[in-house]
Amino acid sequence: MLGKYLGKLTSSQIIMGSFAAMILLGSLLLMLPAASADGSVTPWLDCLFTSTSAACVTGLVVFDTATHWSLFGQFVIIVLIQIGGLGVFTIAFLLSVFLGSRISLRQRGILRDSISAQTVGGIIRLSIFLIRWVFIFEAAGALALMPVMIRDFGWARGIWYGIFHSVSAFCNAGFDLMGVREPFSSLSAYQADPVVNITIMALIVIGGLGFYVWKDISDTRFRFSRFSLQTKIVLITTCVLIVLPGIWLTLTEYGNLPLPEALLSGFFQSVTTRTAGFNTADLTKLQEDNKLLMVVLMLIGGSPGSTAGGMKTTTVAVMILTMFAVFCRKRDVAVFHRRISRDTVRTASAILTMYLTLFLLSSGIISRIEHVPLLSAAFETSSALGTVGLTLGLTPTLGTVSHIILILLMYTGRVGGLTILYAAIREGTSLRYPEEPVSVG
Repeated sequence: MLGKYLGKLTSSQIIMGSFAAMILLGSLLLMLPAASADGSVTPWLDCLFTSTSAACVTGLVVFDTATHWSLFGQFVIIVLIQIGGLGVFTIAFLLSVFLGSRISLRQRGILRDSISAQTVGGIIRLSIFLIRWVFIFEAAGALALMPVMIRDFGWARGIWYGIFHSVSAFCNAGFDLMGVREPFSSLSAYQADPVVNITIMALIVIGGLGFYVWKDISDTRFRFSRFSLQTKIVLITTCVLIVLPGIWLTLTEYGNLPLPEALLSGFFQSVTTRTAGFNTADLTKLQEDNKLLMVVLMLIGGSPGSTAGGMKTTTVAVMILTMFAVFCRKRDVAVFHRRISRDTVRTASAILTMYLTLFLLSSGIISRIEHVPLLSAAFETSSALGTVGLTLGLTPTLGTVSHIILILLMYTGRVGGLTILYAAIREGTSLRYPEEPVSVG
């Protein structure tokens, strides 16, 4: 009966429903007395918020992760982060392969949509490739962090902290266990530690590039000229969005620090806006223009088919290329001697408009009902919609309505606005009407 019902659903509806089911299950597990440090039952809405934040790899929290949740609760959170980062169907595929089950063509199609692959062909090999390398990167990150964590917290806790922060960083989640030093302090105690900074930044960037980009780089053996157009756009856009803001933040915010520490701080804050959510400095002390810069970077987010959220680097790149094509009066949008299809431009326009609309509406509503500055509300909403997790300390103080808004934004940011619309709206008619010009601009 269940299989017959699922057979009537589209890929978008199944992906959307699977994330919702995972979030609901996570919230129920977090409600258990064993999940809290003091053995009490955490209110369901707070559990739902935490579960959504973990499953949608965001990092916004209403309680300090280290002090409120028990080891069991932290384990539930990291499992939600891992499944949310890879995708529910990627994990389901891994279990199917382990059990020797056959993967149907429909399941391959859902898996393709889940990881934003371009074709169904080769989806099994791509999935095996990405699962293998996910655990390699996370293991390497954990091993790099463990010496520092063991030094500071002892063997048992140091090993757990190394694993937790590696998975959280690679999945661009931003959850941390540093509240044992000071609640909600994130990685501020390691602002000048090159091992922690570089390891976390590397995990964030690699996780945010996208699974398709990994495979392309591997297949072409790092030869840029042979990269696909998507890989070239992702790599160049990612570099620009890290380097330029990194230099700016280093000069404007951390110029009074020694150069090595200033560079680490500036670039870490630039990288973490790629939907990661960690911070090594007090973000409330940032200048207003730099807060606005981080809002923009958080909305952009990572790349398609990655563990990151946001409207995606390729969306912004396509819109910028379209703008230049219009300015230069070119008929087509092209780059690297390749033309970008009009359907891609239309989709990018829709995504950009949708994200900006959701961002502006939610920011205005939260600012109004909570009586907080618009920029502060915008920082929290862009962090939720981009599944980032950075905060100015406002999220734990918000009321029920604002928390529900942030939950919906985190869910939309991870599942994808278009996925939700495709799940709710049937495909339109192929009827074409006569064309008539409309003046714009």
